[in-house]
Amino acid sequence: MKTYCIYIAGVGGQGVVRTSMVLGMACARKGVNVVMSEIHGMAQRGGSVPAEMKIGDAYSPIIEQGGTDLLLSFEPAESLRAMAKMSAKTVAVVNTQPIIPVTVALGTSTYLDPQAYLDELASKVRRVVALDAGRIAVEAGNALALNMVMLGAASAMPGFPVEKEYLVAAMKDNLPPTAIDANLRAFDMGVAAAAGERQ
Repeated sequence: MKTYCIYIAGVGGQGVVRTSMVLGMACARKGVNVVMSEIHGMAQRGGSVPAEMKIGDAYSPIIEQGGTDLLLSFEPAESLRAMAKMSAKTVAVVNTQPIIPVTVALGTSTYLDPQAYLDELASKVRRVVALDAGRIAVEAGNALALNMVMLGAASAMPGFPVEKEYLVAAMKDNLPPTAIDANLRAFDMGVAAAAGERQ
């Protein structure tokens, strides 16, 4: 199977690591090779939390420069941190809801209008699909389901290598039983939102 590279970007508390676990288990259920790496030392402090995944013929999870097929960014500014790994072939799915860093609140740095980050990203990649995943998660019944909104949106991208049946099974294995229904709704709403953005 041709290698498909996914870079997931976000901050602590958004569910980046959980998303990579669900996606990795879905690949295992499908019977395709997957290698992945996360950095979550700052997860408790709202710091950057990236995850890199290769699905298919790969041994190292680290994505080469320009090698990302799909960027899944849970926060607008975080989408630019891995710009070197993006290229004109990359499709980016981006949550438009910003999380303002502590340094901005303290007045020692600046956070631009989220659209500025999206515009910069759009100048480097093939396509940007932007959605307010936080609002969609709330509508689905669980604000913490933002990550499953994003996973649903990712699964709607052309060429995404893992079918819904495997993703749903992995969600049921990795999420609290009481949260499954809301997360499934969030996933489906993410699919629908991304499909609407692509038209």
